[in-house]
Amino acid sequence: MTEQYDPGRPNLLDRWNGHQAWLDARLAASVDPYFKTTLGKIGPVGTTRMRDGMVRGGVNFASQDYLSLSGHPAIAEAAKQAVDRFGVHSAGSPALMGNSILSVELEQRLAGFLGYDDCTVFATGWAAGYGVIKTLVRPHDYIVIDMLAHASLQEGARNATRNVFSVPHLSNAAVATRVERLRRERPDVGILVVTETVFSMDSDVPDIADLVDICRRLGVTLLVDAAHDIGAIGATGRGFLERQGMVGRPDVLMGSFSKTFASNGGFVASNHAALKLALRTSCGPLTFSNALSPVQAAIVLAAMDIVEADEGRRRRMRLLENATRLRNGLQSAGFELKGEPSAIVPAVLGGTALSRLATRHALEAGALVNLVEHPAVSMNTCRWRLQVMADHSLRQIDDMVGIAALARQKAAGDLHRSDAELDAATRSVGA
Repeated sequence: MTEQYDPGRPNLLDRWNGHQAWLDARLAASVDPYFKTTLGKIGPVGTTRMRDGMVRGGVNFASQDYLSLSGHPAIAEAAKQAVDRFGVHSAGSPALMGNSILSVELEQRLAGFLGYDDCTVFATGWAAGYGVIKTLVRPHDYIVIDMLAHASLQEGARNATRNVFSVPHLSNAAVATRVERLRRERPDVGILVVTETVFSMDSDVPDIADLVDICRRLGVTLLVDAAHDIGAIGATGRGFLERQGMVGRPDVLMGSFSKTFASNGGFVASNHAALKLALRTSCGPLTFSNALSPVQAAIVLAAMDIVEADEGRRRRMRLLENATRLRNGLQSAGFELKGEPSAIVPAVLGGTALSRLATRHALEAGALVNLVEHPAVSMNTCRWRLQVMADHSLRQIDDMVGIAALARQKAAGDLHRSDAELDAATRSVGA
């Protein structure tokens, strides 16, 4: 999409004209699957309105509601009670009087759940990732970041310092080599290493234990983003850190509520007593934004009740069973699957043209999916990022597999016919 932007125009607004024209052309050809509007509650089946007004519906693998809590009656009741008691708005920054007793309770409870001494909540997960990096790192410091880390982390890094080194994905050896060299050359600077517990485009997981050892040995700070697995993965819901015996071990842990906890918002947790006030006073996205509303805090607290109860364990088991069934079905249908079982199932489609056409056919056939294209992923690895819910039925998963296989087959047929028509037209002109 950035290729459609024209930086040469003196009018700053006109620079986006080509971008709109390009997206509108895609829309006219029914290959613009973005900007969908949900027409009801989020669930395993949904209805959406496309940008041109066309309504599509069917099995929903396009929403982030991993434990299916967004429509849970206990969550709705918690929100209603919070409205009656506190109203709907925080009406202030956390640096002033925007905190509520619910947001303070949430911070304390999250700290204990995550295995840290302290936690700070943000109004969005993006703000947490971007803001904590900007707070920790100054222009003379260095950042070593996984090349596939989330955009909020990448933008936070590049706006904090010019000294940013991207390392090959999941390469702890590359991290160690780079940090060792920096430590030799610049022993006086701060160094931040940035990774994730599970990456949202590939559903793959780093060796956190090894990274912790590297960072401890070399005296650098490790920041881990746990946005996509906290609450949804692990025997007690503490994610892949729990699976690796690393709960509470990274120096700084951040994440979001929007995937599992049925609310906007995010958090930053650590064992360093100074970080909380540093974030309160010196983190732009926190200091100068309204705090998480009492309604959102109540929702996340109610979600935590479920996550930590036996119901949460059962929901995590169903989620993992559903993800495994979907992965197995798609692999049997010939799809390349990335990573390991999690709530994210990245089904690789390949080239841009095939992927756009396959997405059109999937939406028309009754499957709500999200297409991820270059440059969000590398060339010729466009994919559906299918997002699984605990409440998906086996039938719905099997329907998704069938629709996916047929959509890809139809897209391949479209391309074959286009190539044949082009060949015929070329021969005609030559004659």
